[in-house]
Amino acid sequence: MNAAGTGSSSAVVTRLTDIVAAAQLACLLEASAPKPGNVFPGCRFSDMGYEDFLASAVALGDPLRHAAERPVGATIRRAVDATARWTQANTNLGMVLLLVPLVRAACRRGSRDEGAALGAEPMRSEVRSVLAETTVDDARDVYVAIRRAAPGGLGVADAQDVADEPTQSLVDVMTLAADRDDVAREYATGFATTFDRGLPALARARHDGLPWDDAVVETFLTLLAARPDTHIVRRAGLAPAADVSARAARVIAAGGVRTGEGRVLIEDMRRDLRANGSRLNPGTTADLTTAALFVLLVTGGWPTPQPRS
Repeated sequence: MNAAGTGSSSAVVTRLTDIVAAAQLACLLEASAPKPGNVFPGCRFSDMGYEDFLASAVALGDPLRHAAERPVGATIRRAVDATARWTQANTNLGMVLLLVPLVRAACRRGSRDEGAALGAEPMRSEVRSVLAETTVDDARDVYVAIRRAAPGGLGVADAQDVADEPTQSLVDVMTLAADRDDVAREYATGFATTFDRGLPALARARHDGLPWDDAVVETFLTLLAARPDTHIVRRAGLAPAADVSARAARVIAAGGVRTGEGRVLIEDMRRDLRANGSRLNPGTTADLTTAALFVLLVTGGWPTPQPRS
């Protein structure tokens, strides 16, 4: 098996166009999977639908094509601006914050190792380097992007608040927010959740033969069971978020997408989170799932089409 654990018949992704396509595909695969509490085909929120996520994924193409040559913050700001031209809803701020350093790392590693498959560990090392190089200017651009996207339940921070002018590097301000936001926590930990939990869960699901929808749902539930979703915490409080995570753990214990009992519990969970509206939307977990999808795709997780006989 390769570093992602998906087998030797997987595609090699090193070219810029392929890396950008992998990022867009990750967004599309995540949005298309019927994850409890999220938008997917046939299930929308009052202010956004599946088509908004499709448009957002397409909008990321041009900003991400320049991720290797532009600073992280500038790319994030351009990606949020591009998304806003296609939808009024905040569909992908968390995804953008996670994908931009990952895409930048993949581009840099791919340019050095052209012709060879990207490995998960080299990718992880490159991500750490990308994060370590972030500056105050990166933080400034990201603050502008966050204010434009206007995510719900943001609150006020004691230091380096997003409404103010930052005085520390992007990774430093993200570290200050790591205890209350799991996207920020990825910056503080070198994408530990993506590489240590999300990627292995997704690779295992695909290796076991699960189709993409089921593999994405299983990965999402695995991440959700591990930690209360910080988007739910901000909007509804820690106790409801912990209850949702405990429920995800029970679904996994029952077999999740792999058993009839698990699928019934997933459907019940979809219905109940839907009844509570978007307050119980595990949006951060969806963003982390997207990051795992991208890393799997660029490290060989998309099967090479087989020639027809």
